[in-house]
Amino acid sequence: MNETLHIIVFLLLVNGIPPFIALLTNDRFNYRVDGGKSWFDGHPLFGSNKTVRGLITAICGGTLAFPLIGQAWWIAGITAFLAMTGDLLSSFIKRRFIVASGKDLPIIDQLFESLFPLIFLNYFLHLNLLQNIAVLVIFITFAYSSSKLWHYITQRPLPDPYPRVIKSSVRYREWRACHTPLAKWQVWFNLTSFLSDQILLTVFFKLTGLYSKGEENAINITTVRKNYYFQNLPKEFEGFRILFITDLHLDGLSGITPKLKTLLSENVFDLCLVGGDIRLKIYGDTKASINNLEDMMQAVTAEYGTFGVLGNHDCIEMLPDLEDAGVVMLVNDSAPIARGSEQIWVIGVDDPHYYQLDDTEKAVADVPAGAFTIYLAHSPEAYLEAAAINADLYLCGHTHGGQICFADGTPVITNSRAPRYTAKGAWEYGPMQGYTSRGAGPSGIPVRFNCPGEITIITLNKK
Repeated sequence: MNETLHIIVFLLLVNGIPPFIALLTNDRFNYRVDGGKSWFDGHPLFGSNKTVRGLITAICGGTLAFPLIGQAWWIAGITAFLAMTGDLLSSFIKRRFIVASGKDLPIIDQLFESLFPLIFLNYFLHLNLLQNIAVLVIFITFAYSSSKLWHYITQRPLPDPYPRVIKSSVRYREWRACHTPLAKWQVWFNLTSFLSDQILLTVFFKLTGLYSKGEENAINITTVRKNYYFQNLPKEFEGFRILFITDLHLDGLSGITPKLKTLLSENVFDLCLVGGDIRLKIYGDTKASINNLEDMMQAVTAEYGTFGVLGNHDCIEMLPDLEDAGVVMLVNDSAPIARGSEQIWVIGVDDPHYYQLDDTEKAVADVPAGAFTIYLAHSPEAYLEAAAINADLYLCGHTHGGQICFADGTPVITNSRAPRYTAKGAWEYGPMQGYTSRGAGPSGIPVRFNCPGEITIITLNKK
């Protein structure tokens, strides 16, 4: 019985390695086994889901797992190779029956992947008929069930309307972001979190006695006032005041929401823009952050409303609750702001950092040529796309200004692929002006050093 179980586990391991590696590497190294060639019927030989990367990693992984089947490493390697050969045969058959790559064909999908290696292993293990049948039936059942679960996670119907077609790895991140089953293990299996957020840095600051001071700094949110000047600003918008708040992380430090309410109630604004990351956690329940957002929004007075975008800590399922809290969400969309007889436009794109679903072309589809535009994104990483559509003002956050900085305010880490000069404060790229907020709340570890949180009041002026 143990021998049978070990073979089943081995085959499931080899079967599961390719999609897992695809999730980690995204589109890198995904060279098709068939090279994009077609068969005589004009359809692909194997399809786009069968990659050299998948074959190599499955065979290498199976070879390393040789203790599972109690045989030499080369026997395990050949067994894994035969499993992948059977997988390719299944794909070949499916393409001939015009089944799209990635779609299920029960039993055919799993049969050869288990049958070929099982025939080979019988030369060494001398399994009886019952054991062979058990391996086939159990493997086919488990492999098919896990495939259906994987497809549910990565190909489930999306909320309507959704901004664009997205790849399965992004869908998996979104599913993980708003569901709780993996929450307990999220930090431990996330290298970034382990190294920089809640484990090592927390230990460091606790041991050095700086943790309490860092928390105190994080609550000390400041108000930053900026004036921007534009030649093409409509006259009606001279002196127009915009409250820009981002990286709220309202389910983090308990003192953040009361502090923000105090600062916000002291001012009246024409427009409020929210740059994403409403919550601190990157997975699980969103109730705490939404409740605190509703509480905070009671202190916001903005005649022309509040608009926001999603951050990398937010998920698409949060949209209805965010809008119920009073924030009109722009997911690759735009909105006109009319004052008198003139207009400016707010362009809001989906997260360009983690999900990378920003779609500038879609967002500006309704914006008139030559209109004054404010480009709202969670991070500075869409600055090239914004400049390409001649955006006038780019507002973003995400970097927290570094959150932990050297004494002169220089960030240690920006967590952004954009140039470092876009990591905090005012910046320019060609004629486009930009501002990257340090954000209101802290992220990861709830401390700040030499980099206070902020709310930003921006006044538009005509040059």
